[in-house]
Amino acid sequence: MSLTTATATPYDTTSAVALVNEFLRLIMLPDPVAASRYTAPDLKILFTGGRAMNAPAECTKFNASRYKWVKKRIERTETVMASANGATPDEFVVYSLGTLYGEWPDGTPFEGNRYVDRYVVKGGLITHMDVWNDSAEWLLVRAGLAVL
Repeated sequence: MSLTTATATPYDTTSAVALVNEFLRLIMLPDPVAASRYTAPDLKILFTGGRAMNAPAECTKFNASRYKWVKKRIERTETVMASANGATPDEFVVYSLGTLYGEWPDGTPFEGNRYVDRYVVKGGLITHMDVWNDSAEWLLVRAGLAVL
């Protein structure tokens, strides 16, 4: 999908979902530069653990510190129109739910790590991104500090 396709009709749920899915595809390559074409200049990102970020490249840097590599297995996508008046909706909330798989920094593979991402898409661009997953709990278990 091209950027033109993603923003050609920014005021419907189908295009909001397509935009988020393309962003996810690119960020998981990782290609944060290409992914940033789908984000607003004032993007706000809040990663699990309360880590504030402002650009896809910061997500890629954080993921590189936590994983050898990581990908998302999208299980479902849910969309909510966020417009208050409903007359000319220009804002959607898109949830991407699924699991992470990949390798920890030591090369140990993992899969089945649950995630939920919440995106606010306004005017055909992602303005907010919230990321939650079970990685911290899995790391505690690996360190012998918790039991799943």
